[in-house]
Amino acid sequence: MNILFIMYDQLRFDYLSCAGHPHLQTPNFDRVAAKGVRFTNAFVQSPICGASRMSTYTGRYTSSHGAQWNGFPLRVGEMTLGDHLREIGVGCWLVGKTHMRVDAKGMERLGLSQDTVIGARQAECGFDIWVRDDGLWGQGPDGFYDQNRSPYNEYLKSKGYDGENPWADYANAGVEDGNIASGWMFENADKPANIAEEDSETPWLTSEAIRFIDQADGPWLAHVSYIKPHWPYIVPAPYHDLYGPEHIAPTIRHDVERTDPHPVYGAFMDSKVASAFQQGAVRDKVVPAYMGLIKQCDDQLGRLLDHLEDTGRAEDTMIVLTSDHGDYLGDHWLGEKDLFHMPSVKVPLIIYDPRPTADNTRGTTCDALVEAIDLAPTFIDAQGGKVPDHILEGRSLLPWLHGGLPQWREVAISEYDYSGTSVCEKLGLSPRDARLFMVFDGRFKMIHAEGGFRPMLFDLETDPEEFFDLGKGAAHQADIDRLYGHLGKWGRRMSQRVTKSDAEIIASRGGSARKGILPFMVDGSEVPEELTQTYRGPVRQNHTTSESEGEER
Repeated sequence: MNILFIMYDQLRFDYLSCAGHPHLQTPNFDRVAAKGVRFTNAFVQSPICGASRMSTYTGRYTSSHGAQWNGFPLRVGEMTLGDHLREIGVGCWLVGKTHMRVDAKGMERLGLSQDTVIGARQAECGFDIWVRDDGLWGQGPDGFYDQNRSPYNEYLKSKGYDGENPWADYANAGVEDGNIASGWMFENADKPANIAEEDSETPWLTSEAIRFIDQADGPWLAHVSYIKPHWPYIVPAPYHDLYGPEHIAPTIRHDVERTDPHPVYGAFMDSKVASAFQQGAVRDKVVPAYMGLIKQCDDQLGRLLDHLEDTGRAEDTMIVLTSDHGDYLGDHWLGEKDLFHMPSVKVPLIIYDPRPTADNTRGTTCDALVEAIDLAPTFIDAQGGKVPDHILEGRSLLPWLHGGLPQWREVAISEYDYSGTSVCEKLGLSPRDARLFMVFDGRFKMIHAEGGFRPMLFDLETDPEEFFDLGKGAAHQADIDRLYGHLGKWGRRMSQRVTKSDAEIIASRGGSARKGILPFMVDGSEVPEELTQTYRGPVRQNHTTSESEGEER
């Protein structure tokens, strides 16, 4: 079986018609959901691109692998999905974005060159590369944001788009009075991008995915990783005006959230992006563009699904649709991501397994608490491998796909290291204290903040929109204590003993005795006679007597 693992960047869980969006129709997402399982409680391990992706690719929490924010390198030697799959004969390929930053110092220390196969895989998060494009080709006084070559920019140049950075000048900009109207400015979000639709980022990457599939020999996993609907919020015609202010879902926010907020939450509400999304005029332009980007993603998903069916590959290809985090879009007085409200930390997750063993779950939903780190063990399990649970901290979802009722986790955990943000500086925190932890048991969601702050607490049964922070008072101390108990248990998990499995440890017990290491015996009767056989018998040479004593004898 092959696996088509599709990730969208910054796609909210509720901006799909199968998840109940009232205006945005996504028939191709729905098409996969109709023949697979849609997980309704899927959470990322960190609500920020790089850290979330590194957890998905390693199957480990961010505090385990250490790459806790954008640009933090994933250390050399960290096992990734590609390492696990290649062990069982499955290729692991990238088509799109990873947000991976190489551990250059570690590579140099170990003498690893990116020109070698092993070095290239270490530098590329364990993937073999069909095409990598992280999709943010910003350019300023100090040069490009991303120093790698952009395959997409090279494609645009081959199609006749001029300049050094057509990604910025055409794919992510409109036209106003003959001038570039950059997508970096929210006021331009309602303009059509100055590019032919078929040349824009999402169709281009879909074409690359199809090219990969057409030449691939299985079994393989292809990680098709789109940059959209991530900002810049601008989309080519005809998607730029499919939706208007009348299609925008009401903002999920309440004045009580701004009354004596938790200091960390308050600081994020005062950030630049939050201030922008608190303006109705910004939402009126940005949200329809965001919806247009999703609609384009759905249409391109249809291209992929049709190609799989036309070539007969749909019968032997697992399809996985998910996101690396959501987008506040003004909800909770915030923009972008960063915190743990549902629009940010909860993501869509739809899995189609083509095998008959999944027939009885087709078109169903699953409400179990699922984490992004569950995907790596799911892929290994689906390919017939043994999940190395001393390394991978997630759990295979195959039992849910095949109609089982596995013993499952009681809480979902997510972490956020905001040491690289202005909020850390504003609060006067050291980088080590700028950390948040979410613990969610399906009803109560607690957020612990390092740095001496009180916790936040929300009861989603009585307050599903997460407006009222119960952590301000003492009425729910028992729930807070209980969730801290879960956090403490999670904090004591075995996360770093990755070179020895439990099975290997058990099998090795007594092994040293069978190789002659027999300390602490009184007379040897404590162990089987065969273990002391090499230490018994006649002396061949006696060196305990003196030379003169030897002569007298």
